[in-house]
Amino acid sequence: MKRIGLILMALLSSLPLHAAPDGAHLYQRHCAACHGVSGQGGVGIPLSLPDFLAHASDQYLGTTIRKGRPGRVMPAFQTLSDAQLAAIIRHMRSWQGRPDTERTDTLIVSVGKGDVRRGRELYTKHCALCHGANGEGGKGTGVTFSRPRNLPIMPPALNNVGFLAAVSNEMIKRTLMEGREGTPMMSYLKAGLSEQQIDDIVHYVRSMEQDSIRWDYDREAEPTITMASDYDLDTTVENIQRAAVGVNFRIIRVQHLEDGLFSEDEVNPKQVIIYFCNFNFINQALSIDPRAGLFMPCRITVTEDEAGQVSVMALNPKFMSRIYNNSELDESCNQMHDMYVSIMEEATL
Repeated sequence: MKRIGLILMALLSSLPLHAAPDGAHLYQRHCAACHGVSGQGGVGIPLSLPDFLAHASDQYLGTTIRKGRPGRVMPAFQTLSDAQLAAIIRHMRSWQGRPDTERTDTLIVSVGKGDVRRGRELYTKHCALCHGANGEGGKGTGVTFSRPRNLPIMPPALNNVGFLAAVSNEMIKRTLMEGREGTPMMSYLKAGLSEQQIDDIVHYVRSMEQDSIRWDYDREAEPTITMASDYDLDTTVENIQRAAVGVNFRIIRVQHLEDGLFSEDEVNPKQVIIYFCNFNFINQALSIDPRAGLFMPCRITVTEDEAGQVSVMALNPKFMSRIYNNSELDESCNQMHDMYVSIMEEATL
């Protein structure tokens, strides 16, 4: 028995204390929903494009994953360990061996001196149409499920703090020189710009760090909006319906909160949810970000506790704005927040 024990100890001591992170699994868990199972893109940009993989350094990929793009859909994954980050990047690099992502060139560029003023003029002429007059990027997410999108991918925001922290001047220049096959990004060298003019644009883009957009969402927003009602449950429900219709919402249905979750005799009758909708508002929100559909139609829940106190509750759209990480949705989320408050106040006062 002693010999068996020694053998088992020797075997255990030869095993690694921690298995290496599985990059494919981590990618599927954290990235695939937006960027596609094989990096083909979706709400997020395509990651398996040959030009992207050739241009993007490990440092660029790692900083992008770590810092994200504040206010531009791409979240920051700050809880991933360095080993997990490296594993995801290795998984992405494995795509470069596929026929559709293979690149054989090894162009090395260096950025010379540039004139920011000339670069601004060139940017306005050649880049602003896609990337925005001030580098704010394309509108929306690039995917709208109810209508065709205008571009294969949404042009990234160049004045974003996350982008500027991740990208090198050399990467910007190489992208301008070679373009990005499979996207509207052309080679400006082939389009007739000189290397000096490209250097000017690079220096102008880098100058955006001085005025880069910092997403200023409401950090104090609570997850829910909650109010007490002095009316009984049935009256409060009727008041909410009346108030919602009064501000151009259509009532879709009223049901017990637990309907479909429990048998009819087990459902709590003191928990009621009201679904309502303004289709014009919803279409506007969906055109900005299709993920807004996850929280549509609008809904308010009315409950009565054992003491007879009636409460009214709704998800706080301002809090949802933080989760969406899309600054373009902020205005819609603020409008929806104010609408909820108005309806709930009218129903409970």
